[in-house]
Amino acid sequence: MTRRSRKFIGGAVMLVFVCFYALIAMALAQARPLQEAPALVQSLGYVILGLAWTLPLMPLIKWMERPDRQA
Repeated sequence: MTRRSRKFIGGAVMLVFVCFYALIAMALAQARPLQEAPALVQSLGYVILGLAWTLPLMPLIKWMERPDRQA
């Protein structure tokens, strides 16, 4: 598989994942425990929710960036 096709597939997977993750993150951000927490805890929760999507996508990004095999 060429790098170009891996990037196309990976981009589509990332788009779908981020859409679902955004819905989950919004639901968690509006959850009662986070809303009733002190401001510092709320801020930390928002930062974690905002950055947590990168961890599951790192293997996909590494796969997308692999060089093509030499024939």
